[in-house]
Amino acid sequence: RYMRVLARFVLLLSVAAVACGPTVDLTKGLKITIVETGWYDAGIVNGQNKLVPSVTLTLTNLSDQKLVSLQLNASFRRVTEPEKEWGNRFLPAASSQGLASGATTDKLVLKSDLGYTGSDQSRQEMQQNSHFVDAKVSLTAKYSNIQWVRMGETPIERKLLTK
Repeated sequence: RYMRVLARFVLLLSVAAVACGPTVDLTKGLKITIVETGWYDAGIVNGQNKLVPSVTLTLTNLSDQKLVSLQLNASFRRVTEPEKEWGNRFLPAASSQGLASGATTDKLVLKSDLGYTGSDQSRQEMQQNSHFVDAKVSLTAKYSNIQWVRMGETPIERKLLTK
């Protein structure tokens, strides 16, 4: 009986130690490399050409721990309305095994659902329109049950993307 109680106690301590392991400061332990930004050609929607802001990036785990349940959120905003979210994209950024220490993800693409539409202009002409407003993307990340952390912001380049 004593051994069973002791075994349960040791098991409980082990589970608690794993669950309460040291946390990683993602601002130092996770590197975001922006590969490309631009305006993705989302095709024809309701008879109009559609362009949406897009960011392609990779994540590298600089910490000495595996980052489990790693998630990324991109919040797109027009530069003229920095407080108003225009669109967003949530992405599980690593498999259920997590992102190992020193590992880098494949390229991750995050696109807004919202963007610009136009029927009488080519996609290239749409970007030259006087009503076209540039955008930026703010990135936040989290792993496990840790709070979301602001990772940075980057402008969306005014160029046409087809992939």
